[in-house]
Amino acid sequence: MADDVLTTPPPADRQPAGDRPEAAPPAEGVFTNPVVWQDFADGDVIRVGDVYYYSASTMHYSPGAPILRSYDLVHWEHAGHSVPRLDFDDERYGLVGGHRYVKGIWASTLGYRPGDATFYWYGCVEQDRTYLFTAPAVEGPWTRRARLETPYYDAGLLVDDDDTLYVAYGNTTISVAQLSADGTREVRSQVVLETPASIGVLEGARFYKVDGTYYVWLTRPANGQYVLRSASPWGPYELREVLLDLPGPVEGGGVPHQGGLVRTPAGDWWYMAFTDAYPGGRMPTLAPVTWEDGWPVLGTVDGRWGTTYPRPALGPGPGVEPLTGADTFPGPRLAPRWEWNHDPDVERFTVGDGLHLTTATVTDDLYAARNTLTHRLQGPTSTVTVELDLAGTLPGDRTGLAMLRQTSAWVGVRHEADGSRRVVMTDGLTMDASWDTVSTGTERAAAPLTGARVWLRVEADVRPGGAGAAFAWSADGRTFAPLGPSFALDADWRFFMGYRVGIFHHATVALGGTATVRRFELATP
Repeated sequence: MADDVLTTPPPADRQPAGDRPEAAPPAEGVFTNPVVWQDFADGDVIRVGDVYYYSASTMHYSPGAPILRSYDLVHWEHAGHSVPRLDFDDERYGLVGGHRYVKGIWASTLGYRPGDATFYWYGCVEQDRTYLFTAPAVEGPWTRRARLETPYYDAGLLVDDDDTLYVAYGNTTISVAQLSADGTREVRSQVVLETPASIGVLEGARFYKVDGTYYVWLTRPANGQYVLRSASPWGPYELREVLLDLPGPVEGGGVPHQGGLVRTPAGDWWYMAFTDAYPGGRMPTLAPVTWEDGWPVLGTVDGRWGTTYPRPALGPGPGVEPLTGADTFPGPRLAPRWEWNHDPDVERFTVGDGLHLTTATVTDDLYAARNTLTHRLQGPTSTVTVELDLAGTLPGDRTGLAMLRQTSAWVGVRHEADGSRRVVMTDGLTMDASWDTVSTGTERAAAPLTGARVWLRVEADVRPGGAGAAFAWSADGRTFAPLGPSFALDADWRFFMGYRVGIFHHATVALGGTATVRRFELATP
């Protein structure tokens, strides 16, 4: 294959079966939405055997296209990423000569073909080309197999009964394409729907075959869901509304939509959508589906998407690693819970007995600094604490913990020209509508730091209309002092990704300094 150039190894922290957490509780009682209160948008959900996988968007974060794993559709863990690096022939994906904020991995699709026991991921980048990555397991290694010139916007992959690969795709004009046996090129394509003007826009395709009938699952952003039905992948298709303006389970949040359908081994169907809940992001949300006269019907509670439903009738399965908790970076690689802000400079960090960040950029702009490591926040509220060893930093270095989005703030340490260190809180870092920096922020509070070890903390309320974020610091890891005013979180949707915490270390004078992250913890009340 001409594009067989990118691979990623399985994560070193993948545990053997005997070391996994205890099994999840049996399927009884109810679950609460969102089932994942972290930002995993544009999801595609599939089942392989008794295991469920959920793939999501990541825009400019790297590695891209994270995959979650579950055994009961309610409890999820990180499993891997389909896109090892954003190596799309553009150095700006590495913050070299510019940036690619809000580009990169948008809605994409994940599938599994039994005939070759292979996972397939297709994603449209920059809306002008599609890439194919494959792997023998979701943990990897993932390999880039092809660049397809046809831009399969918001593609949904169908592996038909005979292992033929199809994608449904498009915005307003919805098409179906048949792919070659190896999935690397198009064999045939046909328009199957011109969205009626009364509906407006349909996109976010997912493609299914159920009991011999083909269905294309489509979203009307950001308040509706529709479905097409046909006896042939090429149509003609009938169109039906599934939901419109349906109140969701998050107070102040939006209408659940997009996402996809999945069937359990017992034949039960579930719809896993996302709910807009900015400033936190778009949260995976689950509801049951039944079928009436060959059409899917969403199960609602009192005329709305339920906050709670009875749990799926599934066995307990193995336990899963929680999406919260601590990481001491034992190495030799980062766990799949982590993603960089743009592609990192791999020569300037190491993992093992802590995360060692050597400065990769000389800049006074955090948005332009390479090797900022990010982590999703847990809603509705959570606390992040990091322990930093600053013995190797140099004058001019800045190291800290940021609330990262188009309007940002951070708490961290400035290593001054005279060799002293100060803990500072800075807010007002701001991007414009093109995601270019218009302000690098204003220092709002400071305190002297006498040693080279510091603990930084942010308490974040990411609910719509929530209390925002507050920063604190400690010299001993036990007693924390607030620093600076509370930070109001920007709830505008246009950045798409919700707030994350970012661990950064960059230079403003000269490269060469190193900071070590000894411990990270994401905790909920």
